[in-house]
Amino acid sequence: MRPLLRAVATLAAAATLITGCGSGGDWSRPHSKPTPLGALGAGFIDPSVTPVPESTVTPRPGSWTEVRPSKDYRVVLLTAGDDRPTKALVTAVKGWAEDEDVDLRTVVADPANLVTGITKALAMGPDLIVSAGNDLIDPLALVTANHLSQQFLVVGAELAEPTHNVTAVDWSGASFRGEGLGMSSTYDPESFTAERCSAAIRSGVAAVLNDLTGIVIWLD
Repeated sequence: MRPLLRAVATLAAAATLITGCGSGGDWSRPHSKPTPLGALGAGFIDPSVTPVPESTVTPRPGSWTEVRPSKDYRVVLLTAGDDRPTKALVTAVKGWAEDEDVDLRTVVADPANLVTGITKALAMGPDLIVSAGNDLIDPLALVTANHLSQQFLVVGAELAEPTHNVTAVDWSGASFRGEGLGMSSTYDPESFTAERCSAAIRSGVAAVLNDLTGIVIWLD
């Protein structure tokens, strides 16, 4: 009996671990507005100038590292595509969420109906929707301007004409802006390193938490 009891206890513990890695609490309940824990470092932006939507800022490397989201930050990772850059971005977002104890849920958009994926993410009512994958850029350009109360963060790409609720993080080798539009740099899949993708999600979230939204953050 004792071996059997030990086996049952082991299975119960495993089940608890699996549940603990799931979707977290009930998002339909009231939720406090997220706040930044920690402050932006010197050089993230010019303190004498408030960046306006569509402007580009180039923060000093590492000036965002002290900023973390408050408890129970609700984030939806919206992703499409199975190319290496997209996978690298997804890995970075999930790693950041685990490190910061973020309540993260993932929506993988159907390539045949990307707008439906965006709509599903919106219906979940997160604090932030993080987009990873160039395929989502054109559909996001159609949807985001109609949902100005929802914050979006695009990593590794950008919208050509973002509204104040869409923040993007780019670098030399990224910056896809949609079909038929040129890039501000030559696209290079090799530039989507683990370090660069991690910096993208962390700097982007730091900006959003500090109400520096609608801008493009350019990483050196």
